[in-house]
Amino acid sequence: MNKQRKRSLLFVAIPLLIFAVTITIRGFKAEEVLHVHEEKSGFDLAEIVDRGVLRATTDYNSTNYFIYRGEPMGFHLELLKQFAAHIGVDLELSVTNDLQKSIDRLMEEDGYDIIAQNLTVIKARRQTLAFTIPHSQTRQVLVQRKPEHWYAMRSSDIEDYLVRSQLDLAGKTVHVQKNAAYVSRLTHLMDEIGDSIHIVEREESVEKLIEMVARGEIDYTVSDDQLARLNEVYFANIDTRTPLSFQQNLSWAVRHESVELLEAINEWLAEFRASRQYTEIYNKYYNNPRSVFIAKTELHSLGGGKISVFDDYFKHYADIIGWDWRLIASLSYQESRFNPSAVSWAGAFGIMQLMPGTADFLNIDQDASIPEHIYAGIRYLRWIDQRFSDEIRDKQERKKFVLASYNVGLGHVLDARRLAEKYGRDPNVWKNNVDYFLLNKSDPKYYLDPVVRHGYARGSEPYHYVSEVLERYRHYKNALEG
Repeated sequence: MNKQRKRSLLFVAIPLLIFAVTITIRGFKAEEVLHVHEEKSGFDLAEIVDRGVLRATTDYNSTNYFIYRGEPMGFHLELLKQFAAHIGVDLELSVTNDLQKSIDRLMEEDGYDIIAQNLTVIKARRQTLAFTIPHSQTRQVLVQRKPEHWYAMRSSDIEDYLVRSQLDLAGKTVHVQKNAAYVSRLTHLMDEIGDSIHIVEREESVEKLIEMVARGEIDYTVSDDQLARLNEVYFANIDTRTPLSFQQNLSWAVRHESVELLEAINEWLAEFRASRQYTEIYNKYYNNPRSVFIAKTELHSLGGGKISVFDDYFKHYADIIGWDWRLIASLSYQESRFNPSAVSWAGAFGIMQLMPGTADFLNIDQDASIPEHIYAGIRYLRWIDQRFSDEIRDKQERKKFVLASYNVGLGHVLDARRLAEKYGRDPNVWKNNVDYFLLNKSDPKYYLDPVVRHGYARGSEPYHYVSEVLERYRHYKNALEG
């Protein structure tokens, strides 16, 4: 009886033991797979905060992102800045008008975190993208040209000329931006009207296609309503009042795996959309008739493709130091906002804001011409660069030291390098090394240190100066050719 009982217990225990081991093994494997996935992903909120940089992409047009009078602007740029500040990180923005490229880059191991555009939320895209709550709404409209001499015609005659029913698009050729939601909408519209619409996908931006309609180069294109209405103010001969869709939600997109990031954006966006600040930003870009006229001026990156009226001088003299002219333009904007008459509280003057002592060293005065001021400023940059060239061999790294020295003086930057070396940091690396000691050079602990030769400095100014000049330079590179 005892033997039989022991045998019965053994038969029960062995399966239980096997089951327990299986659970343990399966549990270990699941944890291992989860750990590997987390290691591989590296793109949710915690990783972004740890990295200290939010990587985003948007598209390039007169509402979403552009440069005007040297200043980066745009609806999505302003929203992204607000969100990046909300989670306490810097913003790194890339620009492309090819949505598929943005999606591909989003999916890469070290790719974007957010696609920040006017993305129409459609079912097909949900398979690839996780959409935020809407940041705004719009509808798709047909952009067409009014008849010649429309201004002398009766309204009823103009209406007879225009496409007002979607049925009348049968057999028509419509040019649309490549990979845009307009393609799928027109495709569905063909099923709805039971006839063909000839869809031509183009590399040009929506605004460029609208301009082509206005100039008679193509007959039809499709646009979001807000952008179309703004361009109708500028191109009086286009009509944008034929809807091709119902109101649609416009959202940002992230990876499906970025669960915490999506939640953070949604929480922030729900609150921010209800704020007065959001309304002001939205109206600034979408309800401001002046914006499309601004976009056609020479100092708009879309219209004239210029940062400033002094671009030719920046380009001409940039070879003196071997820098990209757009970096020098960013420095000049930081110094004077491109105002040749600017004079600072400390006596710095001109478009490059040269201090009187530096101006004497460069044999320049306030009465010199603007090209001479730019030439002198770049010569001074070269002189600083040469002071660092033997020790800081990396040219990109050296630029940060040169920029800081231009702002606060070479002596204070050399002091910060000596402090970095004393405290075990790298004197040839800017971020989290030399910049820390320059930032804190207003602290007696550092400016009274025996290795310091130039005393107190208000280090927050050059600290932010370097990052702001370089950030603006990245925007200039996004929007203008070198």
